[in-house]
Amino acid sequence: MVVPMRPLVTAVVVLLAATGCAADSGGRATLRVLADAALAEVFADLTAVYHQHTPHVAFRLDVGTRDLADEVEHADVVATSDTASLEPVRKDLGTPHIVASNALTIAVAPGNPQKLTGVRSLSRQKLRVVLGTSVGPLGRYSREVLTKAGVPVRIRSEEVDSRAVLSLVRAGRADAGLVYITDMKTAGAAASSVAIPAVFNVKALFPVAPVAGSRHLPEATAFVAWLTGAEARALFHKYGFQAP
Repeated sequence: MVVPMRPLVTAVVVLLAATGCAADSGGRATLRVLADAALAEVFADLTAVYHQHTPHVAFRLDVGTRDLADEVEHADVVATSDTASLEPVRKDLGTPHIVASNALTIAVAPGNPQKLTGVRSLSRQKLRVVLGTSVGPLGRYSREVLTKAGVPVRIRSEEVDSRAVLSLVRAGRADAGLVYITDMKTAGAAASSVAIPAVFNVKALFPVAPVAGSRHLPEATAFVAWLTGAEARALFHKYGFQAP
């Protein structure tokens, strides 16, 4: 039985210059960045560092899973967890750049009480397995892993994004869930992980693009370009992401 997806929850982090606001003045630009939940911590750091270098550019960071088609016209930059997510709004975007990569792991309760040994363990009949929804980046990657491994899985529920999957595991409402490796950094002692061998794993790619109709297109384009450089790459690495 598949449990219905939980309602969409979007976390909003606001990083503004002391005199900045949505209605920019005095040459300042406030960029609204739509970012996948898996990018929450690293983008909070990236935007803070960029603002230090470029104080006339401030950010409103909107983190969560959403229908980009509904919000892209009100944004300046879009950052997602796979290139397929950009396709429905590709005509509204400037040139996308792959800024980081990731892979998947199996999140389990602390100490791995179910004694899972790998991805093939997920086929156990009574195991409560949660995945990302099939129409989202994590769900697409997860099903690619399971297909590669030839593993049939009884899915307990489908969740909107990786943080929702991890939350169920942490709360003891699921025995296992496929998440990004970087998500485990946010779990602390509340969850453990079981590695997925490279032969079954995927290379998750994280594209970022400026919104073509942005009122601050030059600033948005410059920020996206900076995300491809060495300083940003070091910050991605700090949070467990790899080079594209």
